[in-house]
Amino acid sequence: MPAGRATRLLGLLGLLGLTLLTACSEAPSLGAPDPASEQGREIENLWRGTVVAALVVGAIVWGLILWSIVRYRKRNDDVPDQSPYNVPIEAVYTIVPVLIVAVLFYFTLRTQVDVRETNASPDVTVEVVGFQWQWQFRYPGEDVIVTGRPSGRPEMVLPVGRTVRLRLIAADVNHSFWVPRFLSKRDLIPGIRNVIDIDTTEKGSFVGRCAEFCGLDHWRMYFSVRVVDPSTYEAWLADQQETPG
Repeated sequence: MPAGRATRLLGLLGLLGLTLLTACSEAPSLGAPDPASEQGREIENLWRGTVVAALVVGAIVWGLILWSIVRYRKRNDDVPDQSPYNVPIEAVYTIVPVLIVAVLFYFTLRTQVDVRETNASPDVTVEVVGFQWQWQFRYPGEDVIVTGRPSGRPEMVLPVGRTVRLRLIAADVNHSFWVPRFLSKRDLIPGIRNVIDIDTTEKGSFVGRCAEFCGLDHWRMYFSVRVVDPSTYEAWLADQQETPG
């Protein structure tokens, strides 16, 4: 293949990879859990774009390897043209990876900013307290506290379609709040103020766990998050106020 055609081919394939980084939300999740929050959707989009970019780069590399094997396989002791360098091709395979990394960095930074952004007026606030080896969920202003016990995991109840502020508090050692369906986790560190906002988008019950080894019974630190419609949430609060759990 002439150098000019090879350069154009590499350039086109590189641009294709950059374009697919911004894959639409209707594309397959490519192994990520179906997100149940707006923040999770942002992370899923980043994950999808990164995987697609990796697949495109892999296809380019394997395609070039196979092409070179077929194109330059030995024929009757013929030796292919020898050239110490090819400036156009070398420029392309240097510039394209730099562009891919730059685009990945841009979308990663943008997603990080979006996911970490907090609302000035959240609809619901929950204090999440991690301690060896259970969880406690406090609803400030509602006089509701849910505490986990060895006999059963605690349940955090949230309204769907609302912005939930989670204040993460470590009572003893480091813990990590992780709900896989939210596609994000955040550490609880003693003495460090840590908050995240979750914009719930889907009703259902989701498993949560501590993702930071915190001692002998770390494995016990499971909890559940139940997302319900707002009227059911209000009814749950009223029931908890009458019969604290």
